[in-house]
Amino acid sequence: MFRRLYAWTMSLAESPRAPWALGAVSFSESSFFPVPPDVILVPMALARPDRAWFYAALCTVTSVVGGLVGYGIGALLFDSLGQWLIALYGYGDGVAAFRKAYADYGHWIILLKGLTPIPYKLVTIASGFAGYDLLWFTLLSVVTRGLRFYLVAGLMNRFGDPLKRLIDRHLNLVAGLTLLLLVGGFVAAKYLF
Repeated sequence: MFRRLYAWTMSLAESPRAPWALGAVSFSESSFFPVPPDVILVPMALARPDRAWFYAALCTVTSVVGGLVGYGIGALLFDSLGQWLIALYGYGDGVAAFRKAYADYGHWIILLKGLTPIPYKLVTIASGFAGYDLLWFTLLSVVTRGLRFYLVAGLMNRFGDPLKRLIDRHLNLVAGLTLLLLVGGFVAAKYLF
C-alpha cells in the first residue's frame, strides 16, 4: 500500500497537477482534513528538488489561507461545524481550557503548535473560537507554517538524493514512522489541547 502511494506521489510531482494537489491538501489540512501536506510535500520535493522552495511557498500560502477558513469556522460556526470537527478528532473536552490559555499564551500556542505534528486545524478553529486577534493570528501563521514547510524543503533540497535512497530502501519503516508521528500528533493534541 505504501509503495503504491509513494510511487503515485512521485509521479504526481512530474505532473502539471502537482502544485494544485499540494495546495489543496495544504489548504484543507489547516481547516478540516486530517492528513498533513508533508505526506505529499516530501515526495514531491524529493522528485523535484529544484522546485522544493516553490512547494514550500505554496504550502505556506495555502496553509495560511486554509487557516483563515479554520479561524472562520471557530469564530462564526463553532456551535455547529467547529464543535463537530473538534469532537470528531476527540478534543471536545479541552476547548474551554484552550480558550482560557489564549488569554495568556495565544502567540506561543500558535507558534509552537504550528511547527509540531499536532493538527493545525485544531489551532485555527480554536483561535477563531477564542477570538484571538486575526491580524496576529495571520502573521504568526505565516511565520510558523513558513518555518515548517521551508525546513522540510531545505532538508529535501540539501539531502534529497540520500533521503530518496533511504526512503526507497526502507519505505515501510519510513511510512510507519510517519504514521506514528501523525497519530502521535493527534494523541499529543488530546493531552495538550
